[in-house]
Amino acid sequence: MLSAKDRLIVALDVDTIREAESLVSRLQDYVGIFKVGMQLFNSEGPEVVRRIHRLGGKVFLDLKLHDIPNTVGQAAAVLTGHRVFMFNVHTAGGSEMMKKAVEMTLREAVESVLPVPLVIGVTVLTSINQSVLEDEIGISRNIEEQVVKWAKLAKESGLNGVVASPREIRAIRQACGRDFVIVTPGVRPAWAGVDDQKRVMTPKEAIQAGASYLVVGRPITGSADPVDAAKRIVDEMEEGL
Repeated sequence: MLSAKDRLIVALDVDTIREAESLVSRLQDYVGIFKVGMQLFNSEGPEVVRRIHRLGGKVFLDLKLHDIPNTVGQAAAVLTGHRVFMFNVHTAGGSEMMKKAVEMTLREAVESVLPVPLVIGVTVLTSINQSVLEDEIGISRNIEEQVVKWAKLAKESGLNGVVASPREIRAIRQACGRDFVIVTPGVRPAWAGVDDQKRVMTPKEAIQAGASYLVVGRPITGSADPVDAAKRIVDEMEEGL
């Protein structure tokens, strides 16, 4: 079983390699994975992934691929070449797109003799609540039903797991089984603000519900003492194991 530390993903929501390297250097002994999202990747490009690897960190590349199947497949092959531990696609892109991502990931890994990254699907963003889902996006199902629908489609399409809010963990576990990976943003310790997240849980609650990995950003990276914040969150996660 993974330790609490190995389950913690820190979101590097910064603009520069310098800022990212500073956080990775300070935190790598206390967290398992570092998330590079659109902000940092679009600012610094693939070099930031290489720099994190040189420091000994694992990378979750959070670019949320969503396009026609061939484009996503080709992008998946490129990301596999970056030796990332995990990357994601939008489940709303459909089964053909997700299958192509898995196919090209495996092909690139085999042909280039590389580790096979986890490919996970984004379901309903944690910034979306029921009224936004219905009134703006036009989906009439409740959030949990929609998340489970997309999670099941992701599993059927060969993905390793999904990204979902803590509120849907138990329903996904029931629908997709114990080995399905659930990456959970929207995690906020009791001592931190919720910021723009709508559907949140504490680290202990999310682990108890069955999350595989927790993504935490601002409560750690925005703290006056990021190391202490990371330690406190790992302690909370250990209470839930």
